Amino acid sequence: MAAAGPAVTSSPTDPDAKQGSAKPGQGSMWGGRFAEPMDDLVTRVNASIGVDSAMAEEDLRGSVAHARMLTEQGVLSAEEGAAIQAGLEELLSDLTSGRLKFTDEHEDVHMNLESLLTQRIGPVGGKLHTARSRNDQVATDMRLHVRARAGTIVDLLGELRGVLVGLAEANLGVIMPGYTHLQVAQPVLLSHHLLAYQEMLRRDQGRLGDALERMDESPLGAGALAGTTFPIDRHRTAELLGFARVAANSLDAVSDRDFVIEVISALAIVMMHLSRLSEELILWSSQEFGFVTLPDAYTTGSSMMPQKKNPDVCELVRGKTGRVYGALMGILTVMKGLPLAYNKDMQEDKQGLFDALDTAEDSLRLYVGMLPRARFKAQRMRAAAEAGFSNATDLADYLVRKGVPFREAHHVVGRLVSMALEEGVGLADLPLERLQAVEGRITQDVYEALGLEAVVDARASHGGTATLRVKDAIEAAKEDLKRGA
Repeated sequence: MAAAGPAVTSSPTDPDAKQGSAKPGQGSMWGGRFAEPMDDLVTRVNASIGVDSAMAEEDLRGSVAHARMLTEQGVLSAEEGAAIQAGLEELLSDLTSGRLKFTDEHEDVHMNLESLLTQRIGPVGGKLHTARSRNDQVATDMRLHVRARAGTIVDLLGELRGVLVGLAEANLGVIMPGYTHLQVAQPVLLSHHLLAYQEMLRRDQGRLGDALERMDESPLGAGALAGTTFPIDRHRTAELLGFARVAANSLDAVSDRDFVIEVISALAIVMMHLSRLSEELILWSSQEFGFVTLPDAYTTGSSMMPQKKNPDVCELVRGKTGRVYGALMGILTVMKGLPLAYNKDMQEDKQGLFDALDTAEDSLRLYVGMLPRARFKAQRMRAAAEAGFSNATDLADYLVRKGVPFREAHHVVGRLVSMALEEGVGLADLPLERLQAVEGRITQDVYEALGLEAVVDARASHGGTATLRVKDAIEAAKEDLKRGA
């Protein structure tokens, strides 16, 4: 999770104070046009420093690159550029050490930092904003911030994939029931089940990586909306900030947040997958299933019932999925009706984004810590697979190989399942004469086809649950992880 930003203080407000007590434009860097000060409530609602202070480091690094480019282009003198860059580096050091204090008097992180810079180095600090608008500034800061934070999540997805592959390898011989409609369907290897989530997270990692690649372009230098009259070098600032390219259209550069939408969308899918895994672990850890024991460090007890061990981490991840969905719906709604270029509505683009990044990162870290310590109960899983007629399809396939049309074989096996249910036994426990009474083509070799290992290993098609196929899948996943794929 990202480190907390610098302290933010609110300007004192007095509901009984006269609105005309301050000078027009006082405390603002844009107040020259205005004849009266901003209303106190407008000041509070308009301020975004409580949220965008999280981008202070990115803002300072973007300013360093901008100042360096302006100096190289001769827009700033060497002395001016050196003073500004030294002041920015000092602010960066103070930010890292936690000494910076921000105030909503200056509305946002950009104006706070410019004000602090000017206080330290004098009026020359005001020259930093030459050939730059807060519109291209915030768009740049956000891309830098998302690039770093989402990059961490990409790494965590790879780490969790490695955990799942390790669990699959360690539990290779464990057979469990596979389900459809939450009803026992066919037996599968637990390893096969775990690798299904590995595949989901592999695609999640790719989706987020694709989003990061698409957003890897610098808006800096686009100005408020139309570019600038100064002889800037946008490619130079893109290079200094590590962007792959510059945004091609100044209007688009400052006015779209599709990169935010795409990243949150990818995070929402990540959380959906984690929520599904959470749901299964919640079920599996219940007394009714008893398939897994979760580590004590990732569970909680009850204030009343001393026997309880609750899967709260799984439940919280399942619940927090809604926060990320909400962030996605929020930014889509903010952007859906905005004309070009920048509109103040877009100030609402950060809180949901930052919360989604925090939520996904925390959730992945929880699972990276919890899953390696989960203990799967092989005997309980096997018993559940044996008790649920999960070999019924294999009996039908056996009859097909004996020349019985599948639809007829399906009907025959249904009758045999009913018979076994009445007698409280499994299909493999029915005597041969009882089987033959329903279908005469059944012979002694049927029992070889009905054992759980045989049922699992018979599914040797590519991507199937057969032990050999699962071993192949484990090795392939290891190679993918090694290559960073």
